[in-house]
Amino acid sequence: MNTIFFFISGPEIMVIMLIVVMVFGADKIPEIARGLGKGMRQVKDATNDIKKEIKDSSDKTKIDTDVAQDINKEINAVKDDIDDLTGPIKRQF
Repeated sequence: MNTIFFFISGPEIMVIMLIVVMVFGADKIPEIARGLGKGMRQVKDATNDIKKEIKDSSDKTKIDTDVAQDINKEINAVKDDIDDLTGPIKRQF
């Protein structure tokens, strides 16, 4: 599966970093990065807690969660078929 990060290349990332340094200053960047890291960690922990609660609840009530996995497999198979069909066609924005 190919992942494209907003069509941003190396030079564009450098320009963005330069603008960030100019706007916030070099001394504020570590604080910003720490804050973003903590925020991302909290989101990840909350997501894991929600997944655990859903799994515990489904185990307790004997709900079959394999249905969702089967649906995801079918969706991925359809995506792969579409990618195979449109392989040479590139999307231009």
